[in-house]
Amino acid sequence: MTWVKICGTTNLRDAQLSLAAGADALGFIFAPSPRKIEITTATGIVAALAGQAEMIGVFVNETPARGAEIAAQVGLTGVQLHGEEPPDSMSQFRRALGERKIFKTLNANELLNSTGDKLVEYLSGRDSLDAILLDSGSVQQRGGTGEAYDWDRILPIAEEIRRAMPLIIAGGLNPDNVARAIELFDPWGVDVVSGVENRPGEKDEARIHDFIAAVRRTPASVRQRA
Repeated sequence: MTWVKICGTTNLRDAQLSLAAGADALGFIFAPSPRKIEITTATGIVAALAGQAEMIGVFVNETPARGAEIAAQVGLTGVQLHGEEPPDSMSQFRRALGERKIFKTLNANELLNSTGDKLVEYLSGRDSLDAILLDSGSVQQRGGTGEAYDWDRILPIAEEIRRAMPLIIAGGLNPDNVARAIELFDPWGVDVVSGVENRPGEKDEARIHDFIAAVRRTPASVRQRA
């Protein structure tokens, strides 16, 4: 079954709607964003949900020590590194975070235009990572843009990632296209933000339900679990 994360959660109501629809994880953004959440608010939401799902904190260029501090304070089960964290820092995050899951976000468009071995360096650190997440976005807006990258062009890169570790697909997903993404990429998980919102930071109940229903209707092959 494909893992589903509803990201950009800003309030308890939206968190409860996501879990009621069948989400496996919620994402909380602790970096500059229209969906940024305060630590105290996130802590209250996590406490209220009492371990009903995975709670993933999204960080941009945070230090391992500070990421671990916030994770412990909020009660996060994992972190998503969404900035320019270098490959050689992954082991530092692993030491700081212990058993918590670590997902590293890579920008699909940057990978397509890169001539270096950045991806190889991240894949070589597979012992420190639980999954790689492919997303769209830019330095100005790291994610949640609602824009998809070129799925056909990125497919060989996605397959390379999937051979090394679990793959999560994000970037422009919505209830209408997520089934196609699963069929094409056969990912371990999918991650959505703007595709289930009324506006940034406010989720749409019907779109959450339709998104997760579309995922559950789409057969997923047996794959490595994060």
